Amino acid sequence: MKDAMEFTIEEDGTISIKTDKVSATNHVSADQLLALIRKLAGGEVSTKRRVDIPLIEALHAHTHDGHTHTH
Repeated sequence: MKDAMEFTIEEDGTISIKTDKVSATNHVSADQLLALIRKLAGGEVSTKRRVDIPLIEALHAHTHDGHTHTH
């Protein structure tokens, strides 16, 4: 599986990141990258579910670094 993230910086400075499925091998690294971007960029963070993929593919849970995420 090819892991990909699409980054867009809007005219107002908003950073949009669109992700596809990320393999188990790269999932933790991807989460860490997104957390670092959030920290360095500051400001308000919002997450939107992609409506172009089925809900069952968008929802999952995983545990790492001592905590669980449900997406």
